[in-house]
Amino acid sequence: MRHRKFTACFILIAVCMLFPAENFGSVLGDADNSGYLDLKDAVICFQICAGTDPSVTVNIPADVNRDGGIGLEEAVFVLNTLAGMIDPTTMYGKFIAGYQGWFSCPGDGSKISDTWGHWFNWNTAPDEVNLKVDMWPDISELDEDELFSTNMKMSDGTPAKLFSAFKEKTVLRHFRWMREYGIDGVFLQRFVSGLYDRDSASFDFTKQVMQNVRTGAESYGRIFAVEYDTTSADPALLVSTVQKDWMYLVDTVQITQSRRYLRHKEKPVVVIWGLGYSDDNHKSFTPEQATELITWFKNAEEKYRATLVGGVPSRWRTCRDDSLPDPDTGVKWSEVYRSYDVILPWTVGRYSDVTGADSWKQDMISPDLAEAMSRGIDYMPVVFPGFSFYNMHRHPLHPEDDTPPLNEIKREGGNFYWRQIFNAVSAFKEASAGYSMIKVAMFDEVDEGTAIFKAAPTQKDIPAGAEFVTLDIDGYSLPSDWYLRLTGKASEMLRGEMPLTSEIPIIIK
Repeated sequence: MRHRKFTACFILIAVCMLFPAENFGSVLGDADNSGYLDLKDAVICFQICAGTDPSVTVNIPADVNRDGGIGLEEAVFVLNTLAGMIDPTTMYGKFIAGYQGWFSCPGDGSKISDTWGHWFNWNTAPDEVNLKVDMWPDISELDEDELFSTNMKMSDGTPAKLFSAFKEKTVLRHFRWMREYGIDGVFLQRFVSGLYDRDSASFDFTKQVMQNVRTGAESYGRIFAVEYDTTSADPALLVSTVQKDWMYLVDTVQITQSRRYLRHKEKPVVVIWGLGYSDDNHKSFTPEQATELITWFKNAEEKYRATLVGGVPSRWRTCRDDSLPDPDTGVKWSEVYRSYDVILPWTVGRYSDVTGADSWKQDMISPDLAEAMSRGIDYMPVVFPGFSFYNMHRHPLHPEDDTPPLNEIKREGGNFYWRQIFNAVSAFKEASAGYSMIKVAMFDEVDEGTAIFKAAPTQKDIPAGAEFVTLDIDGYSLPSDWYLRLTGKASEMLRGEMPLTSEIPIIIK
């Protein structure tokens, strides 16, 4: 039997030489190439280990550890993934992260590979002068084929390197972290302004990132959904662009055919973010346009219908401050907000410390939740770990801007983040809502310093001569994965798997 096992594995290794080592096109562990994981995949892997014929064409690119074969490691991976798969049929009990996926690098294989998208100012040298981000990612786990050298140097003189979301391997790594730390999945940002031309380089980049996210969710048992971001979109093209793109995703990409695509109340989830905001990037949209779009998603052909999550202004209930006021005549914004299936108010920057977060719960979250419940609408608060966009706005790149301070909203070692989570979960309990769900902004947003993924813990872990928010900036000694750990624990508290507590439940060893 042992001889037959090794013979079978040797044959598989030989066959796998026909495939490039960088081929990550299949769902990891999907031995029968069905497009999803199930127990059949584990059985096939065990059959191969035992030297028996699995009676199917084995999907070699589903190799998990890239050793050139399918066997025991893949079987264990499939069983572990199935055991920890997130339920994709409901938003209830979910802690979901926003995912930008907008970082590009020269040489990443994309059509926009001559630019450092979002890392540095457009078409500038990749150095400390042209930085656009306020946090530096921890890249210690990334392989060389995922990294791209900048003009900056680390403290030891080696090139400072960054990643691209165009690389499937990197995005899959992010989803592996989500599984390892117990994070449910993501809302993938999809900017309407980049969807006008499907032949453009930017659309091609977005298409690949979408595929990467899908493969990551399918490989690691997470969930994902599309979030349309209307920032700076042409009002005249808004409705038609979103409609055409969603039909393209449903019909051509077949995104809703993924077993990992999030559903709620028996329909696929679609988030629409940015309608009704009073800032310059959003104030040109009208309530009539918003109503037309919402009505279409609710009454379109059955396959295009969706449960709509409204990424609304924080003052949606009163239509003031960051919300446009109700017009004197015609459709009102207050009516638009209440026509969504789920209310998702944007709170980043609306308070800046624990005291402010406590006041926000009392003045906003609890009344918001009560209003939503009275109308049969679900409610999803947004929490964020901190905020900083110093490099994006500092002189001399933007001399017209007032340069904001570095580390504008302090993380305080995670205490600020945890208190918001505690407040949100306790609000659901106090209201006897019967459910709870939270979005964190964001998984990978280093532009504005809200990222929860692995980031540089100390000043010695960032490029020389540059200014960043490191995890020790507020006087705490923290590991690079600290906010992933906190988010995993937050997910447990949200679902009632650990006691509700206002204190961080993790002790750093």
